[in-house]
This record gives sequence, C-alpha cells and structure tokens, in this order.
Amino acid sequence: MSADQEERDTKEELNKQMKEQKVAIDELSNLKKNRKVFVQQPNSNIFFLADKAETTSTCRRNLDKMKKEYQDM
Repeated sequence: MSADQEERDTKEELNKQMKEQKVAIDELSNLKKNRKVFVQQPNSNIFFLADKAETTSTCRRNLDKMKKEYQDM
C-alpha cells in the first residue's frame, strides 16, 4: 500500500469519526433536561451514568482535536 493510499484511508477514517462525534453532540444537545446519559467504558460493555453537560463538552473537545488533526494532515 502506498503512502498516499494510507493517508487517504487515515483521513477517511478520521472524517468518519468526526461525523460520529457531530451526531453524538446533536443527540446530547437535543435531550430533555431530565434524561439520563450513560457513557461506555473503554474496551468494555459496561455503561455508567454520566453528567449530560460534561459528556457533551467531552464530545466537543474530542471533535476539536479531530478537526485539528485532520487539518494538520
């Protein structure tokens, strides 16, 4: 596989992850105030109750990091 192909694949994967983060942010933003939010633990099928505002800000930070990484490519 050439370096150009690897870079395209990496960009494509990063673009997919950015879209997923945007959807998550939209979903969290549209929840009613009394709705509960659960966060999945890394490498596990276990979910824990989480703060909606904190979860939304974490998703936004992750999206910002991905955008910066995408621009640096």
